[in-house]
Amino acid sequence: MQQEAVLAMLAKEPSQGYQLRARLDRALGPLRHAINDGQIYVTLGRLEKAGLVARAGHAGPSERPGRKVYKLTAAGQERVSEWLSEVSWPKPDLAEFHLKLIAAAQAGLADPVCIVDAQRRELLRRLRDAQRAGMAEPEDSAAGLLLEGIVLRLQADLRFLEACERSWGEQRKKQR
Repeated sequence: MQQEAVLAMLAKEPSQGYQLRARLDRALGPLRHAINDGQIYVTLGRLEKAGLVARAGHAGPSERPGRKVYKLTAAGQERVSEWLSEVSWPKPDLAEFHLKLIAAAQAGLADPVCIVDAQRRELLRRLRDAQRAGMAEPEDSAAGLLLEGIVLRLQADLRFLEACERSWGEQRKKQR
């Protein structure tokens, strides 16, 4: 779990772990299964040790008694601000896939085009799942927008596989 996401959720108001989890569930919609309940509490413990959050006390009798309430510290607020201003993009893992193709071809262990086909089938399955989940989301939901991004990335990965198939197919023809 990305610590900065938990910090950002705490920026709104001090909260208990289960409240943070509920907010993340609402925000992520069908993608919420990627986060397990224990991750929230482990992350809160790490953030507390790092001085980015502090306990604001325990919930009173009107809420769940004995539950820890966490709040951002000044250092935590600063980290959230830094995180929000950072410009980053996930590193593509296609380099590893391309290395797999090269290694399989060089060692004669597998036909790279067959590996591309298998990868394509998996990406198409993921694409269908993401499209179905996206259609089930309300038009203005944050989870719907995230799913749209996943669909677009999967489509780009499929185009990359087409390029791999062309390249390895041409190499196969030259070797004959």
